[in-house]
Amino acid sequence: MTANRWDLLLTHASLAGFAVDAPFGLIEDGALACVDGHIAWIGPMRELPPGASARHVEDLGGALLTPGLVDCHTHLVFGDNRAHEFDMRLNGASYEEIARAGGGIVSSVRATRAASEDELFAQSLPRARALLADGVTTLEIKSGYGLEPEAERRMLRVARRIGAELGITVRTSFLGLHALPPEYRERRDDYVALVCDDMLPTLAAEGLVDAVDAFCERIAFTPAETRRLFERARQLGLPVKLHAEQLSDQGGAALVAGFDGLSADHLEHLGEAGIAAMAAAGTVAVLLPGAFYALRETRLPPVAALREHGVPIAIATDCNPGTSPLLSLRLAANMACTLFRLTPEEALRGVTVNAARALGLPDRGTLAVGQRADLVAWNAKQPAELCYWIGGQLVRQIWLNGQPV
Repeated sequence: MTANRWDLLLTHASLAGFAVDAPFGLIEDGALACVDGHIAWIGPMRELPPGASARHVEDLGGALLTPGLVDCHTHLVFGDNRAHEFDMRLNGASYEEIARAGGGIVSSVRATRAASEDELFAQSLPRARALLADGVTTLEIKSGYGLEPEAERRMLRVARRIGAELGITVRTSFLGLHALPPEYRERRDDYVALVCDDMLPTLAAEGLVDAVDAFCERIAFTPAETRRLFERARQLGLPVKLHAEQLSDQGGAALVAGFDGLSADHLEHLGEAGIAAMAAAGTVAVLLPGAFYALRETRLPPVAALREHGVPIAIATDCNPGTSPLLSLRLAANMACTLFRLTPEEALRGVTVNAARALGLPDRGTLAVGQRADLVAWNAKQPAELCYWIGGQLVRQIWLNGQPV
């Protein structure tokens, strides 16, 4: 594309795009041009083509420019909140004790089932706006607080509405195997059959499902039940991902890798076999430091072993009402550095290119020609600042598909 047909030209920026062989993929005093919603040219200012121009030109004055952030694991659509469980945990109750007493996921199910679609949208949209204001331009949203056909449908419809309202990319994950609903307490097999043979194919046929997820854990669903769901997803041509090895090693990471899964998420109890399987399959390890922090966990995910095996590491907020009420992906990146000992470069890759990979979206997450022009200019000079500052407003400007927000 010739320079004189560019739509947008951003000049004098510090470009951190992970697409060149330099720390953070950094190009100092760089320029970036967009056309038709995609990056058309990128490089140092000194290499800008003679006579380069665009319909809109903006001098960023040395500000940091990165790809839009990608939050690849959220439960953002839910009714009410669970602040009372926060109080219970601080008074000594464990995650499992709260769940077994009828709290946890099931309490959010009650509130979500009671809410209309418009009520869920009104409650959830501000959470998505907060993430967008923090630089998130692509967002994954899971169902899993309905656990019956109509409520799951409402959640997924709200997720689609949020994407349309804000102009951001929203990828949906069907999480029917999240918890056993109370009405199926004595009919476990019937519920698994309902999810696999009714809910999933119906919702997928309605265009509401981009991927399939499950919670494989002692207090949730077994590997055999998870496998049944994944086999159904494979028949429908849907990719899979998994809540795995959060509280114990159930072999979930190896299971999802065996289905060429997009990601295995949480992973505090991940063992060597699971790591090797993920490495072989290219399955992304999604670390969720917000839940680790909120639950006051002490067992760290095996970051060194993931590095050794070359498993790509992503970071997400896990925004949810019970165990990670986190509305800042930058804060999640800071936590990943502070709690899990990731480097700032690893953390920033984890909220851009690796997070995009965890959603099966190769068209974003780096600053490179042909990539989608979801961009963020920051009130920062160095990439490490995005992980360094704890809170605060650093976003200067966001472009979605090449258009300013």
